[in-house]
Amino acid sequence: MNRDYPDKKRRSRQVIIFILKIVVSGLLIWSEVQFEEFYALTPGSNRTRSFPSQMVVAAYTFLIPSIFFSIIRYAFIAIYNARNANRAVRGNFVLGMNRLTAVANAICAVIAMMIFFGINPLEFVTSLTIVAMAIAVTFRDYITNMISGLIIMFSDQLSIGDRIRVGNQQGRIIDITLANIVFQDEEDDMVMVPNNMVFTSTLTNHSAHPSSLFAVKFELPLHIALEVEQLENALRESLQAHPNLEAGEEMELKVVEIGKDFVKYRIDLHAVSNSNKLHRRLENEILKEVLKFEQDRTAAKSV
Repeated sequence: MNRDYPDKKRRSRQVIIFILKIVVSGLLIWSEVQFEEFYALTPGSNRTRSFPSQMVVAAYTFLIPSIFFSIIRYAFIAIYNARNANRAVRGNFVLGMNRLTAVANAICAVIAMMIFFGINPLEFVTSLTIVAMAIAVTFRDYITNMISGLIIMFSDQLSIGDRIRVGNQQGRIIDITLANIVFQDEEDDMVMVPNNMVFTSTLTNHSAHPSSLFAVKFELPLHIALEVEQLENALRESLQAHPNLEAGEEMELKVVEIGKDFVKYRIDLHAVSNSNKLHRRLENEILKEVLKFEQDRTAAKSV
């Protein structure tokens, strides 16, 4: 499936929502002009505004700032794309703008709900200062995660599609949220890492500096590892004049570790490009050749 398809679908949905906001705002303004009596207070009422009028004000509180935020987001993204049209960028500026706009819209939605129920937002906040402090302490980790997520989104440290290693797990980043980084490991499991870990623990980004160099690691049982020269010759013959490897590439099979009943090996090669997809395909070809060699030797010894 084309990777651009979800992005195009998301952009289309955002445009439709933006148009709907403008249409609803226009209808509300039109209704206030055409049905002024409907929004007027009932004679003798001591309320500052009627309930229909209160609903409209609450809707304006959300819709007008939301439209304003969307226009700013579109403008900044257009400027960013224009400035970087002719060069490759690794940052997540668009993702960061989308997340920041979502946070701003959520705040406006909360304020609009308060107005809808007749609560003065300013008085509510000032009267609950102590409670707000308690909430801030309770959700401190989430708040710091959110701030860390925004920093990551507006920097070039990590980007969607990067291959990272955190502890003993590694995989490709598929999403960066306000709470965590989501990546898909080698077993296709979804792993979620809190954003704070980027700044508080060791995280390796294998895609930060793209290189044509890649490594293939594997291990063999000790009884098969004794025939390593035959394996090296078989791999060299298989990779000789490979169209996806640099011309004149000299393969060398290195011993990384010798265990009680196994030997770990490593092969360093240069591909024709720094594409992670190409590297994985070449790695798969080599591992298949190693597996074939192991099966042939095991079958030969069992005869």
